[in-house]
Formats: sequence, C-alpha cells, structure tokens
Amino acid sequence: MFMQRGTLTNKVYKETDPMKEKGDIRTHTISVIVDNEAGVLARVIGLFSGRGYNIESLTVAQVESDEHRSRITVVTTGTLMVIEQIKAQLDRLVAVDRVADLTIEGPYVARDLALVKVSGIGEMRVEAMRVADVFRARAVDSSLSSFIFELTGAADKIDAFIEQMKGLGLVEVARTGAVALSRGSDGL
Repeated sequence: MFMQRGTLTNKVYKETDPMKEKGDIRTHTISVIVDNEAGVLARVIGLFSGRGYNIESLTVAQVESDEHRSRITVVTTGTLMVIEQIKAQLDRLVAVDRVADLTIEGPYVARDLALVKVSGIGEMRVEAMRVADVFRARAVDSSLSSFIFELTGAADKIDAFIEQMKGLGLVEVARTGAVALSRGSDGL
C-alpha cells in the first residue's frame, strides 16, 4: 500500500471548514527556523491541527548544529488571509526564530525525495528500468524480482513517476515531503 499526496482538485470543504473563506485557495510553502529542542515540532503541528488547517507536506531536520537550530518546511493550502494567520501564529510560538512564506517572497527551489519499490520480472522489469531512466530515477536496491528506485525532484514529477509505476508492479512508496530554499544570495 502507499499514500499519494492530495490535490486541490479532489478536496471537498465542509461548510464549517476554516479554509473556506472568500479568496483563492492556494498552496504555500512555509519555512520555519526553530530552536532544536524537545516539543517544538509538536507545538507547530498542534497549531495546525487545533485550527483545522491541513498539512500537505512536512519535513524537519537540524540545519545549524552549532546554534541548535532546525528548519521545518510545511506545505499547506489556504487563502492569503488564512496563510497570514498561520504565519503570525507560528511567529508567536516561543521556540520559533524566523518564519517565511517562500511562495510569496520570491522564487524558490523545492524538492522531494521518494523511494519507490517495484516488483516484476521479464518485460515488466525491463520497462520499469526504462521508465526510471526517463525520470532519472536511480536503482538503489535490486533483487531478481524487485527494484527500489530513488527519485528527487518536484512533487509533480514524483507523482508522475509513481503513476507510471502503478502498471509496472508498484509495491510501496516512501516520500520525504518538500524541502525548499529561496533563490538568490539571501538566506532565511
């Protein structure tokens, strides 16, 4: 079994959903620099769940070991007003140092990583390798009846690769979610 990321086209919003406000609902990538301490991630996630905001993707890792800082990258959807509320509420959390909405602050680069297990023999195996080559996926494990491919890129590229592999023996998928940095010489 595997889980596929949701898309805006297949979501149904309830009448009481806080995301259903006037304005366009768009996907935003928010980067948050936090103190690397116990409970910070739980507080960030609690902020989203407590207010009914959906998280499309979430990644977190230590980025400044000498200063004990971590970067949390959250992909969420909402109107501009909802996104502004999310950013303001994140900024008020004690362990949060900086918050940036990369989507509106300028160009940025975002990438996901996926491990995709495909099982097959004969022509299915050969075709899986051909498709992997087209997508520049790398075989990181191989047996006589299966492959594990590693693929990095934009979320839609990974979605397309997974869709192609469904007919070729897709077994399971593990994804990191988005990591993102703004372009140019300035940092967060």
